[in-house]
Amino acid sequence: MIPEINYWAVLIATMAAIVIGSIWYTPKVFGDRWKRWADVKDPQTTTEAWLPILVSIVLAFLLAWVLAGSVAIAWHFYGGSYSSSAIVTGLTLWAGFTAGRLITHEVFMGRPSQLTILTNSCSSW
Repeated sequence: MIPEINYWAVLIATMAAIVIGSIWYTPKVFGDRWKRWADVKDPQTTTEAWLPILVSIVLAFLLAWVLAGSVAIAWHFYGGSYSSSAIVTGLTLWAGFTAGRLITHEVFMGRPSQLTILTNSCSSW
């Protein structure tokens, strides 16, 4: 079974992730703190500056596509409200995969808990 995916919704979700991430990591919001806590240096070349952005765009699309497929499958399986299926599926996948993996990584890296909270907060978008 191939799930029904609304590609307009996937593109909108991709754009939303880009906009939210761009705002989130601006210096006046959390960018300066994130760079300090994560010990991130400013890029020295154009490639260093653009490569993470391009990778983020591709992965935002992939994430939105996978989430859309997962929600469609969960909705068909459990029935009920599509919105509640989307919320439960999104939270479950985030907690089970993204947050769990990130917290484990950050603990082993010895990173500050504030960085882990900041990064996990943004990864939920």
